[in-house]
Amino acid sequence: MLGAGAWGTALACHIARRLPVALWARDAGACERMGRERRNARYLPETAFPDALAVVADLERAVAGADLLIVATSVAGLRPTLSAVAAVSALPVPLIWLCKGLEADTGRLAHQIAAEIVPDWQVGVLSGPSFAQEVAAGLPVALVSASLGPAVNERVIEACHHGAMRIYASTDVVGVELAGALKNVVAIAAGLCDGLGLGANARAALIARGLAEMARLGEAMGGRSETFMGLAGVGDLVLTCAGDLSRNRQVGLQLAAGRSLGDIVGSLGHVAEGVRCTPAVLALARRLRVELPIVQTVAAILAGEMTPRQALAELLAREPRRE
Repeated sequence: MLGAGAWGTALACHIARRLPVALWARDAGACERMGRERRNARYLPETAFPDALAVVADLERAVAGADLLIVATSVAGLRPTLSAVAAVSALPVPLIWLCKGLEADTGRLAHQIAAEIVPDWQVGVLSGPSFAQEVAAGLPVALVSASLGPAVNERVIEACHHGAMRIYASTDVVGVELAGALKNVVAIAAGLCDGLGLGANARAALIARGLAEMARLGEAMGGRSETFMGLAGVGDLVLTCAGDLSRNRQVGLQLAAGRSLGDIVGSLGHVAEGVRCTPAVLALARRLRVELPIVQTVAAILAGEMTPRQALAELLAREPRRE
């Protein structure tokens, strides 16, 4: 497990209840503390590490002999982590990532980044509705593993499909990745909606129209429509838009309360991927000539080009059209 944030740590603990796991973090000091305390005090202080989980500070030693590598960094950390892994591991190893978003500078999806750095490796993505705290507590969760080859999905199922976790297999890497990226943007909008006190009707409409935008862009990129009706799409969207543990929803709530974006991001303590990837999603949609009014509105608010109230008025003023 390459990355020891909340989600990486939670998944590492789950897998280690069945298989040996090496948990690596870039910060050697953090690795030393986790190894000594047998818990991740920063992100999951109440979760004790299983005996089969070893904290390893040296990357080469962490990946040596591994039959599955899981990158649990943010999107911004994916490229440097893959580059570091490629430098110490000569043999292709099945590899998946957990991040959800687009690379801010390039607008690339995770599989496009991987194709540049480890083009010969078998890779995939694990996604779906999953708050780290609940997974760490052993509560039920269902996820989707997407890869173009069956070997990666089989390895993920072998490692993760046990206890209270179910894994479903897919070959729609593009659809799963785009669903994960766009649901974060819609969740910011849902937080804005709730923060403005617009009611349950408005939130339901927002989620439904947000899902339509996700599917529209996904199909334009070659994703399959049924992916957006599944765990990576509607499942993760509902969780992120309505769950109190959602960082992206919290961003919207606090923007509606009048806080500045800089203050909000600085106080979160975790990465809110929707903030970083919204401009990249909008740029991608414009290149493909796909209309995404909710994404466009969130981008304008994040950029300080309009207030939440102004954005609401603009959305309500749109002309009627067929669903």
